[in-house]
Amino acid sequence: MDKELADHLERVRAARGELTESIRALEDALAQPAGLGDLWRRRARAALTELAHDLRDHVALTEADGGLYADLRASAPRLAPTVQAQLTDHKYLLDEVDRLLAERDSGEASVDADAHRQAVGDMLARLTRHRQRGTDLIYEAYEVDIGGSG
Repeated sequence: MDKELADHLERVRAARGELTESIRALEDALAQPAGLGDLWRRRARAALTELAHDLRDHVALTEADGGLYADLRASAPRLAPTVQAQLTDHKYLLDEVDRLLAERDSGEASVDADAHRQAVGDMLARLTRHRQRGTDLIYEAYEVDIGGSG
């Protein structure tokens, strides 16, 4: 593996750590009692905003020209279906985070906290599967473990 790719994978690993922290912060915020009202909504929105930022960084890094997915397409075409699944997830995850932020931004106290928690939980479950598939993809292509927990 050349130095440029190794450096890129290190940036992917660091971004993965940031994303992991954002996921945990969002889970913690959602676990607070919804009865806290505005405080609960502000915490959930702040955590979701941070996750959105880290997710956008992840997408930009992995989809960049000369980045991870470009290298995989060139060096391991057999993995193209898995790369495409990752790209499909990126679109879904970015759209869903934006939708969830808009829901939080509506400012309506009547937005059902349980329904919002469920929708965020569904999105986080897909994000977790995406991260697992990404780890497997990188290992299969480069025999490099980017870390399961951060």
